[in-house]
Amino acid sequence: MPELPDVTIYVERLQERIGGNACTNVSLLSPFVLRTVDPPPHDAVGRRVVVVRRIGKRIVIGFESELFFVLHLMIAGRLRWRHSGRRLSGKMALAAFEFGGGVLWLTEASAKKRASLHVVRGEASLTDFDRGGLEVMQADRQQFEASLRRENHTLKRALTDPRILSGIGNAYSDEILHAARLSPLEWTSRLEQTEIARLWQAVRRTLATWTTRLRADVGDGFPEKVTAFREGMAVHGRFGQPCPVCGSPIQRIRHASNECNYCVECQTGGRLLADRSLSRLLRGDWPRTLEELEERRGGGAAK
Repeated sequence: MPELPDVTIYVERLQERIGGNACTNVSLLSPFVLRTVDPPPHDAVGRRVVVVRRIGKRIVIGFESELFFVLHLMIAGRLRWRHSGRRLSGKMALAAFEFGGGVLWLTEASAKKRASLHVVRGEASLTDFDRGGLEVMQADRQQFEASLRRENHTLKRALTDPRILSGIGNAYSDEILHAARLSPLEWTSRLEQTEIARLWQAVRRTLATWTTRLRADVGDGFPEKVTAFREGMAVHGRFGQPCPVCGSPIQRIRHASNECNYCVECQTGGRLLADRSLSRLLRGDWPRTLEELEERRGGGAAK
């Protein structure tokens, strides 16, 4: 799912391309994408775009007369920018929004069709899409700590809960926790002040670094390779590969379709966290360290 750095770049490039331009046509190519009835999306035709901004992981396109398109890409949704007259091939296209300089396509590479378009009127209506999470790049450390400690959760849950922090998902939460040298299963209520400080710095540094990096990668173009698995990430999506800091093999915790990646040496003091998909079978026989894990695999490297 595109997270704060990716969505920020989308917003910047959309503002450059459609800001101040009038919408000339709206085409809905999937019956599942539109989640509202009134006002109809075609009300945007003939209206200029006055603002493009982010609410959490959602992208908001604001037209004249306070008409708003709210796009949520979910896991597999993406935006594509093409010159007028060029159509996308395949069955991934959900909607097309035409402007004087080109066409904005909403696509989804999944049969589940979770990406969505809401059309609403009035600034006040946008509050329905705000989950209330703290915008960490606009907050201070005290606000961060207060939001983090408001409820007692594991750090992985707290970082990815949109009611607590805004715009962070599975990928960047892994990177943040590695940078902060903290376990994904540490409880927010148990954090010491030094750990809060490390986490605060890691959140801001990780998000700022990746936003800058993605901005440079895109250049003057439009984001075409938005993915949760980026070259240069320390732990996310790197199960079994060496940690760039200590060289230990990256481990994972799997639950349903989600996976959390972490480094045993850098984040958990050498303790191997139970992978739920296996620990239910092994019960008390789950290895506690990398050494135990290697022994049970015949002495080979942990994979």
